[in-house]
Amino acid sequence: MITGSDPHALNDLAVEQAFKYVEELFAGNAGGHDAEHTMRVFRTALQIAEGEPGCDRGIVALAALLHDVDDPKLFNTTDNRNARAFLSACGIAAGQIEQICRVINSVSFSSNRGQTPDTLEGRIVQDADRLDAIGAVGIARTFAYGGEHGRTLRDSVRHFYDKLLLLKDLMNTDTGRKLAASRHAFLETYLRRLEEELGPEEENRRG
Repeated sequence: MITGSDPHALNDLAVEQAFKYVEELFAGNAGGHDAEHTMRVFRTALQIAEGEPGCDRGIVALAALLHDVDDPKLFNTTDNRNARAFLSACGIAAGQIEQICRVINSVSFSSNRGQTPDTLEGRIVQDADRLDAIGAVGIARTFAYGGEHGRTLRDSVRHFYDKLLLLKDLMNTDTGRKLAASRHAFLETYLRRLEEELGPEEENRRG
């Protein structure tokens, strides 16, 4: 079980095993969805959870750690197969596995556009994942992913307008909103400087 007498307790053994699992699973991935991304989401999710009384920190922790292990951009799995197999091997109860998978499935921006997770734990992990897409780290991840997938610099810049600049206003929690404000401001400052240095797209085409 994730929780015992303390409803906010973490299953330290399962968390430690999840650290190792994601490090092995994402070894060699350099496109922004790697073990370091997972660990940042995990730390941010627990930071947000501190300000959300009543959340199950065990569910938050394991959902954050496993939120990308069945990402369709990376793995050809269905029904959270990787997450379920890992959690079952850790002895997590079936009902809690379902809770964790429910949270995982509520995180993705593209799959849940316009939808707010229906659990507090889902709202926390979604905020944590989205926070890692903005600010200095978000910028670095965008260009890392773009380079890995053959996107031009301009293609990657468009991603800021299609997604990243929208995230500040989509935060679910007070802590998420506070963290997003400064990261969003940095994005805007960076983009102004980048656009200035790139120059108009038409001029670049003419050389």
